[in-house]
Amino acid sequence: MGSPADELVEVIGPDGSVERVVTRAEMRAQNLRHRNIAVFVQRSDGRLVVHQRADWKDVYPSLWDIAFGGVPGVGESDDLAAVRELAEEAGLDVDTSALRRLGVRERETDAVVWRGVFYVVTTDAALHPADGEVARMDQVPVGGLRAWSATHELCPDVVALLDDAERWLG
Repeated sequence: MGSPADELVEVIGPDGSVERVVTRAEMRAQNLRHRNIAVFVQRSDGRLVVHQRADWKDVYPSLWDIAFGGVPGVGESDDLAAVRELAEEAGLDVDTSALRRLGVRERETDAVVWRGVFYVVTTDAALHPADGEVARMDQVPVGGLRAWSATHELCPDVVALLDDAERWLG
């Protein structure tokens, strides 16, 4: 398996259409608009599974995140990318029927430009991070996200999405 920097990703236009395919390294270096998938894992009692990213990640290493996800592969559907990311990062195998689509958000900063599709999966299954992208996990009541976020160093994308997360998951 090659380096993550060599993976191919789709560069998209403002309308979400694919314009070209580049390596992940090129996408990051030029801060090109790309697709993104994020899946919240929520327990039946309402707690949200949060995780700290590995220290080797190319974006936001060692910071805390409230959703699992990443960049879909070339030609990969949003649903299948969400299922794949859950298996890789959380060790959770689900069918696309377990996904509930929450919405689409866009983010454009000096560090990232993406169009993200957000999902939630509700499960009490044990999670077993499989690929080393997750350093550790915890669980936080959705209503306690703000208090939790005050004591953890979060990905900037998460800070921008806290209102959406509380609305979607509360």
